[in-house]
Amino acid sequence: MKLLVDTQVWLWTLVDDVRLGPDARRLLAARKNEPLLSAASAWEIAIKFRLGKLVLPADPEAFVPSRLLRDGIGSLPVDVRHALRVASLPGLHRDPFDRLLVAQAQVEDLPILTADPLIGRYDVTVIPASR
Repeated sequence: MKLLVDTQVWLWTLVDDVRLGPDARRLLAARKNEPLLSAASAWEIAIKFRLGKLVLPADPEAFVPSRLLRDGIGSLPVDVRHALRVASLPGLHRDPFDRLLVAQAQVEDLPILTADPLIGRYDVTVIPASR
């Protein structure tokens, strides 16, 4: 199963955060699944790193691709269809990165692995990531 991994959830996997639940860990580890990190998440990580709101052991340009490769996580590019779908979403969430993830999940018919309860209010399939 392909699944879109929320930015925060992916960051939790890097530090083995206790908030990441056992079911989410099993989904990410299962070889039959294809977890995907959105280019929007990479953009969010880069911005937060640059602003000093996110500490990483290396520059995101090197760190993010190396961890994706190491952990077998694919990437999902942002397509024009994804960006345009944001306009039709209800105003439930103010975070533009999360809104783009919702749009991608809708367009690509992907479930989202997330701990954000607001995402579950959209017309998407949510897989709870937290305990």
